[in-house]
Amino acid sequence: MRIGVAFVIASRPGWTVCGEAGGCLDALQMVRELQPDLAIVDLRLAQGDGLELIKTIRGSVPTCRMLVFSMLDEELFAERVLRAGAHGFVNKQESVPTLLEAIEKVLDGRIHLSPRMTDRILQRHSASVAEVRSPFDILSDREIEVFDRLGRGKSIKDIAHDLHISIKTVEYHRQNIKEKLHLPDGSAVIRLAISYVLGKDDRHAPSE
Repeated sequence: MRIGVAFVIASRPGWTVCGEAGGCLDALQMVRELQPDLAIVDLRLAQGDGLELIKTIRGSVPTCRMLVFSMLDEELFAERVLRAGAHGFVNKQESVPTLLEAIEKVLDGRIHLSPRMTDRILQRHSASVAEVRSPFDILSDREIEVFDRLGRGKSIKDIAHDLHISIKTVEYHRQNIKEKLHLPDGSAVIRLAISYVLGKDDRHAPSE
């Protein structure tokens, strides 16, 4: 399976497969050395746990985007991998075009989930999303920028770099967002931000 995926990716103009690994330790070392734009991660790996690998990569190589490609149930693991630091989930039973679309979206700075999972997240947080349907009425301009980037899977360090502010300032804005939206913790801020961004991207998608 891994060889087939690597072949498909390498066949795309402009894309290069810079490394492959079957276990967490080898994968982490490779990501640190090669600094790829994207890492495709399975949740079932030798030498460790895929979720822990995602968290470690996010902390040590924050510029690396991550897409989970797994046989595990998306409904059970999608939100978990997003919270861990990944930027999308594709089930291995999906078609090659779906995988390529997911890669393109994640490389473009967006989040990828199946339409069914996206709907499920939006429904689960519908009450909260309704409260921030127009967050411009609640949050400052800078808080909106931070909120949007949190929803697109950016780390605190990435956001600070994008907005040319300190990490401490980003954390201050995130705390303000949590208080203004009456959310219990930082994880709730990220979940709501993801729901908001997914809904916004869907609303602005061109109709066929």
